[in-house]
Amino acid sequence: MPNTVFSTEILPDGNACRYDPPRDPCIIVILGASGDLTSRKIIPSLYQLFLLGLLPRDCAVLGCARSKLDTAEFCSRLKQGVLEAGADMSRWDDFSDKLYYHELVYEEKFSYGGLAETMEQISRTHQTGKNSLYYLAIPPFLFETVITLLGQTGLARETEGCWRRIIIEKPFGSDLESAVRLDGILGNFFHEQQIYRIDHYLAKETVQNILAFRFANSILEPLWNRKYIESVDICALETLGVEHRAGYYEKAGVLRDMFQNHMLQLLSLVAMEPPTQFLSENVRSRKAKLFQALRPINTESINDHIVLGQYTEGALEGHLVQGYRREPGVDMQSLTPTFACMKVFIDNKRWQGVPFYLTSGKRMGEKQTKITVQFKGVSRSVFRNGMMSSDSNNRLTFLIQPREKISISFRAKNPGPVMCLRPIDLEFCYDSDREGKIDAYEKVLIDCLKGDQMLSLRQDSEELCWAFLTPLIEDCEQCIRTESILHFYPAGSSGPVEADKIRLNK
Repeated sequence: MPNTVFSTEILPDGNACRYDPPRDPCIIVILGASGDLTSRKIIPSLYQLFLLGLLPRDCAVLGCARSKLDTAEFCSRLKQGVLEAGADMSRWDDFSDKLYYHELVYEEKFSYGGLAETMEQISRTHQTGKNSLYYLAIPPFLFETVITLLGQTGLARETEGCWRRIIIEKPFGSDLESAVRLDGILGNFFHEQQIYRIDHYLAKETVQNILAFRFANSILEPLWNRKYIESVDICALETLGVEHRAGYYEKAGVLRDMFQNHMLQLLSLVAMEPPTQFLSENVRSRKAKLFQALRPINTESINDHIVLGQYTEGALEGHLVQGYRREPGVDMQSLTPTFACMKVFIDNKRWQGVPFYLTSGKRMGEKQTKITVQFKGVSRSVFRNGMMSSDSNNRLTFLIQPREKISISFRAKNPGPVMCLRPIDLEFCYDSDREGKIDAYEKVLIDCLKGDQMLSLRQDSEELCWAFLTPLIEDCEQCIRTESILHFYPAGSSGPVEADKIRLNK
């Protein structure tokens, strides 16, 4: 029997409503199915949804790639990835009956004719109809080619009573110009309601709870403005280095890799205005309005707003790790930043003058993703000096990684005869609330199968984010400019010390 998962509805008996799983029959087509993303994330997530009873009854999964495999070899490879994910394998054989493989030459139009024939055969076997979900698990340089050929061969076309949807995972272009070009090609063959630009960060439980925490609690929203909030910190720190992604990372750097999507999306959830209703288009419109209000960064005073860094050799968890320039595939003179700390302002009535600090880096001393909302201090306290520390102002924290929890820090009296105050944390931990929890990729996939675009980035928001970042990226990538603002930090540290300086100049 399927497990119970989250729903916004409350049943008359007071119990949480059971999730209504996707019901439309469909084929899930994974392009790039021989790659790491498919074996580590997509298939384990689909299998877990299958175990939970959250896949449509009539569905099939078709993997496509250049590799010369048959379906049996493909299933064997995928089984290993599911085993490594620690899944319950008791129903793997039932799930693998839905798996198929098709060899596809991405750049050759006739190959898509063979794909269409295979899809038709699978449709007859599994009664999936003509509904199709395409997942682009391919390198970004193939996006335009594959989208165009899907469109030209009719595989993107919706007819009455059927849908065709496409999932694109970041990066969505490399700058504003390339993003607009990609959106133009998408728009030639797919309508906006067919396009799912996903960011799995947004599907994490604590991230989703930001909106619930803000808008469902009357004690908080009245304080959510510049009158009561001093600053907001959003950080996404990794202990990993560039690993096997040097080819991509040398061209991208931390600003393209993390800020255009993860960091600005987290910012939008914290800072957006309340939607009139909790519906996909209402929420996505509020996000777009927030991105329009981002204050452009003046490149003439860039040092006051951003610090870039690159990791060098250092100690991490007791082991010596090499610096970025020593990583395989990295230029020995590379100026690619692996760390960035940016101060951002939002020019609207709610947030005018409040600094938002966005920080992301690789090879940091700890893995952590969190949002910290720092409230202003008590302006005229009745407590004399010494009764409470100056750094114990109220603080709300959304911890996303490595644990998922929400905590609020407030002051209370320390036990004893003296009126001395201390900070106390009140916490809600998701670790103790596991029932019905699904992971981020599972959430993204069932939303796409149901046609829910709440967590999908809309075209206008995507291009507004690139419009904000592109001038900054172009300025930072000038050799002279990069050398002046790029600072080195040892692996295992908290980043370059210069990052603290941008907090001093408001």
